[in-house]
Amino acid sequence: MSQEPFASDSPTYDQLLEELKGIRRPGLPDLRRTDRPALRAAAMAGGFCDGSDDAPAGIEALLREAVRRLGERDLLGQAAAHTFGLLPDRRGAPAHDRRKMAAAVYGVTPERFRKQQEPQVVQQLAEAVLTILREPPPFPGKPGSAGQAPGPDAGAQTSGGPSATGQSTIARSGRTGRTGQEPPLRVDSVPVDARSTFTLHVSPIELLRDIEVLVSSENVYLEMSKTFRPTVSGALRLAAAVRDPAGEIVDDVLARELAGWLRAHGRPGLPIRPGTVVPTAPGALAARGVRRIYHAAVATPRDDTYEVRPESIARAVSACFALARAERDRYEPALSSICFPLLGAGRGGLAPAVSATWLRWAIRDELARDSRWRVHLVVRSREIAEAVGAL
Repeated sequence: MSQEPFASDSPTYDQLLEELKGIRRPGLPDLRRTDRPALRAAAMAGGFCDGSDDAPAGIEALLREAVRRLGERDLLGQAAAHTFGLLPDRRGAPAHDRRKMAAAVYGVTPERFRKQQEPQVVQQLAEAVLTILREPPPFPGKPGSAGQAPGPDAGAQTSGGPSATGQSTIARSGRTGRTGQEPPLRVDSVPVDARSTFTLHVSPIELLRDIEVLVSSENVYLEMSKTFRPTVSGALRLAAAVRDPAGEIVDDVLARELAGWLRAHGRPGLPIRPGTVVPTAPGALAARGVRRIYHAAVATPRDDTYEVRPESIARAVSACFALARAERDRYEPALSSICFPLLGAGRGGLAPAVSATWLRWAIRDELARDSRWRVHLVVRSREIAEAVGAL
């Protein structure tokens, strides 16, 4: 792919609109074959990529964020997602199939959509991209650069591996969905003890990729959060749900499988022991490389609040590793990575530092038994990440 420099860090609306029209038919796979300088410049200016080599992924992340700005439940947002193949399993769909599904959002024929709604959808997507670019950059300095960024380790670097002083590497990977305007961070090699480390993510858990087991924090009735709530449970439930071509949920995978487990074990409407872990399939998250969701029951409802005992976290971590060991060889390649949120630190009311301390203790204990696992920890904010990294 020929890479010509773009004359300005701020592409115009007309330039963005022209390039969006140009990728509508070939779709996202064409981004690697054909340079789109305006979209590339927008992705770099918005902090979604660092240069030409990762421009296709950066442009795709930029368009996903623009669709989110249009509204994932709004007709414009849904139609834009279908038009450009931004939905799970639709990335490589032919142009006429994408247009047909986008037309179904409005309940019109593909031809009528092409003439009436499609121009507006593409125009509004270009406007959404410009809206993103008008916001302040996520870090001081030049947007999209690999300069130092604040994070759990003040001396950490964004590229080039661990620093000369042994500090962690921070990697940027696109903007967040629900948690504000700063892009996610990945902090490698946070020490558990003198021999073991884990990877710390500052990110919504549903945006993680290629981690085989994601752990969700649940109450002892295995009642998942509503999909609109900003919790780990609600976010995973929404991300794992299977949707029809119009974007509507047709299979609430995680809640359905948990309900089936409760029926099979004679526990509908009854609590289970704190620290119990129940596995489910990943649903639509399989497209992100997730193989299993482990639901850790740690929160006990108490009137208008929840109670989480720290020892329940330790039991849940132990149960997660035991389950992962039992399931490891059922997959090819075998399961090797697992990610924990701060169990009980959301609506459970446990202080993040307390949850992190018990998680770290329990993870260290498990890694002493079996060091083959790659362990990840995910938190929602840099402040929490700093507290975790300082423990």
